Amino acid sequence: MSLELKGIIPPMITPLTENGKLDDKGLKKLIEHLICGGVHGIFLLGTNGEAPSLTYELRKELITKACEYIAGRVIVLVGITDTSFVGSLDMAHHSKSAGADAVVIAPPYYFPISQNEMVDYLECLVPKLPLPFMMYNMPSCTKLHLSIDTLKRAKELGALGVKDSSGNIDYLYSLIAAFKSSPEFAIIVGTESYLPETIRHGGHGAVAGGANFFPALFVDLYNASVENNVVKIEALHKKVMALYDTIYNVGKYESRYTKGTKCALAVMGICEDYMALPLRRFERKEREEIRKYIKEFNASMLY
Repeated sequence: MSLELKGIIPPMITPLTENGKLDDKGLKKLIEHLICGGVHGIFLLGTNGEAPSLTYELRKELITKACEYIAGRVIVLVGITDTSFVGSLDMAHHSKSAGADAVVIAPPYYFPISQNEMVDYLECLVPKLPLPFMMYNMPSCTKLHLSIDTLKRAKELGALGVKDSSGNIDYLYSLIAAFKSSPEFAIIVGTESYLPETIRHGGHGAVAGGANFFPALFVDLYNASVENNVVKIEALHKKVMALYDTIYNVGKYESRYTKGTKCALAVMGICEDYMALPLRRFERKEREEIRKYIKEFNASMLY
């Protein structure tokens, strides 16, 4: 199956209710918000989707309903990474039956593993997958920084590309260079501030968390980067960088990125911002800070 991965693919948050159920109404509104913003795809059950904190039942419900509401308008990627090999396969088969287009694989978390063990894992997993797959490099959460050689083996096994969330721009450049002769192998950056440089060097797009709440901003930046519109890139990139000093800077823990993203969507009236334990949503003080920043961004009219 040929599946082109490019553009802006938000790592969609998982809307939850106060009692930890799926916020169905919020899910519909969020999906429409993303698609109306021009995104090229939607990534379910990534880090921003709080996947490891959700039950298998809730993950499956999210996949089923999201695919139903998206209805083939954009591609759907589903994160299946799990500590359980069988659990990953089960989620992959459910994704297939629900209508997803591909699955996303990161190293199984908890046990530290070697590059050789990761290759062995892929060689066992991939032949059993019912869908195409993409790799996901997230060393801060998985304990393994995927090497170029490991990704080359993944490509030999059929990988469509890789999402790099290492935050290491030199590694990102080395990835792009290593697969320069294989333009069909998508290099997608997870550090959204790197989007213009990713495109300039030959990459394909971004899985940008901020595209949850400002999808059009990131789509416009992607388009400007593809067109090499330097003036527009500078203006839009400045706006993206401002997110790091505002919405992403509220709160004092690393979880502030996901909390801030969910809170932004809540103050915009799109979905609730309840979170799965161990995370908790922002309190009133932080919420008011986010509300102020969203109001300022809206007033700027730069997206």
